[in-house]
Amino acid sequence: MKPTRKKYRERVGIDKEQLAKHNKGKGIDLRATSTNITNKVIRQKLQKRENTFHNTITDTARTELLLTEDYGCLEADPGEITVQYKQKQIADNVDITSAVKNFTLNLEFGPYQIKYTRNGRHLVLGGGRGHVAALDWVTKSLACEINVMESVLDVSWLHIETMFAVAQKEWVFIYDNQGIELHCLKRMHRINKLEFLPYHFLLASGSDDGYLSWLDISIGKFVASVNSKLGRIVVMTQNPDNAVLCVGDSRGVISMWSPNSRDPLAKMLCHKHGISACAIHPYGTYMATSCLDRFIKIWDIRQLAGPVHNYRVRSPIYHLSYSQTGQVAMAMGNVVEVHRFSGDGMKPYLRHRTKWPVTSMQFCPYEDVLGIGTLREVSSLLVPGSGEPNFDALESNPFQTKTQRREAEIKALLDKIQPELICLEPFAIAEVDVPTLKDKIEAEKKFLYLKPKNINFKPRRTKAKGKGGTAKVIKTKKILKELRRKETIDVLRQANMRSNTKEAGPQRDYGILNRFLPKPNRRTNK
Repeated sequence: MKPTRKKYRERVGIDKEQLAKHNKGKGIDLRATSTNITNKVIRQKLQKRENTFHNTITDTARTELLLTEDYGCLEADPGEITVQYKQKQIADNVDITSAVKNFTLNLEFGPYQIKYTRNGRHLVLGGGRGHVAALDWVTKSLACEINVMESVLDVSWLHIETMFAVAQKEWVFIYDNQGIELHCLKRMHRINKLEFLPYHFLLASGSDDGYLSWLDISIGKFVASVNSKLGRIVVMTQNPDNAVLCVGDSRGVISMWSPNSRDPLAKMLCHKHGISACAIHPYGTYMATSCLDRFIKIWDIRQLAGPVHNYRVRSPIYHLSYSQTGQVAMAMGNVVEVHRFSGDGMKPYLRHRTKWPVTSMQFCPYEDVLGIGTLREVSSLLVPGSGEPNFDALESNPFQTKTQRREAEIKALLDKIQPELICLEPFAIAEVDVPTLKDKIEAEKKFLYLKPKNINFKPRRTKAKGKGGTAKVIKTKKILKELRRKETIDVLRQANMRSNTKEAGPQRDYGILNRFLPKPNRRTNK
């Protein structure tokens, strides 16, 4: 006999801790005797909805079985600390694929600003003396290298790696990956900071005059331009969770801006002195701020409450960057320190000293790499455990082909979020606008009970009933027309009587009735 195969194989069990991790709370228990829902149809709908929620939680917990990779960390031997390890020692003890990611570019046109793409595969760098270059930093393949012959203040990738924006001395220019100038945005004048909002296709900028601007690059239209009244904007970053711009000023206040409002959505007094650096976690959970008094504070940006951590460092911090796993990089002059959370709070993890002061810094997504730009160099540092090990290929794929890039661009355009939906609460899109609905209902009620000052009479129309031929229909219309005329005359007489004063006596003006009164018969003079 041939062995029979089972049609369905048993599914792998799920750990209770993973189920509790994704649990959304207790639902409606329709089997309880205390349930007041007696309608059978409603009970079936609610039961179907609860089953959908339960299956979603189960499937989400089961998909974690496919996340085989886990981020690690650097552990020191007994009697040692990880801060004392140098980059050369780390590169000598890792595999060759990771070792080649540690490099330094000696350049001469600094200070340099750097930005990685969302998938972490490409790097664009701009020097203060006009040097602009874009490259695939993993394979060291140079896409383009140009000199714009004027100062470069900031750079930013757009929605794909074939276009990037450069904030030059006067205006913002957009180039492709071959170094060809595509656009010149003269309405963005004297820009210091650039941020790109990928889900809204908005290029946000902060100018030297204190103006915040949002440009929709998909249609080439300026969405808004707001005067922040904060002076020169040098500290600006975006919250990836809700696409709100966070701007630091010289009074120690972080203000949050949206293109839908002329005023900031929220303000946070973070320090007693001016803000020198600000960074937000890629998941939009925490925000790190620093000032010149050598204090750094970690805030839970979802609550807008007091700081979660507050401690002092050795030197003032001028640049901050958050990794995908929660590590914080701090640039203090020519020293870069990486801190990570532990049971006792934040502790130093790695330290690196450069030849020149650091001018920009960013963690590379999905890689254990920290990119830094200085006055004369661009370096790539190895930071074990800083990158997310598992990536969603439909969200951002570091290994995408040209076809996949084209399809991802089309899908992103179809899923584009309108700028009117940028607000502090990212889940407000899925909620019902209850206050507006209440206002509409109240407005309708007020309209029903309005008493007009002037009498606008509309004669009542009565519907002719019964069946008949053409002659009967014409006769019925004449009768109804005569009835409406008489009703109109009566109402106008009453209105005219009320409008005249008592002193006028019997001499009243009935001129408005002449149209409705019957004409006198010439034979009888009546």
